[in-house]
Amino acid sequence: MKNRKRGLLAEINVTPLVDVMLVLLIIFMITAPMLSTGLEVDLPETKAGVLKKKAPLMIVLDEKGRIFIKDQAFSLEKLRPWLLQAKKAGLIREINLKADRRCPYGLVAKVLAEIEAAGFTEIGLITRPET
Repeated sequence: MKNRKRGLLAEINVTPLVDVMLVLLIIFMITAPMLSTGLEVDLPETKAGVLKKKAPLMIVLDEKGRIFIKDQAFSLEKLRPWLLQAKKAGLIREINLKADRRCPYGLVAKVLAEIEAAGFTEIGLITRPET
């Protein structure tokens, strides 16, 4: 008699494991969006409407270097006092500057400096996308 030790041949069949994991994944994918809806709350009614965002003030510089706000011409010297008064009254939060490409760069820089000196930090420069 030969005394041979045979090792056990033990293999794990992973197919049922993969099947169960895929089913769990599908269940989680379906139920996850339903969980993020939050609590149902009965909100009180008020007479106040939806808050409207104020449109930014548009300052336009034409090719001749003239400054316009709402079709009204301004000099560089009168721009800052007008902006300070409008800011104090709460009429403006944001300013967009629309300058013609032929407008002198120095004037654009001066207008930006006046806007910043009036205390505005939200300033946008309007451009046209390249074609």
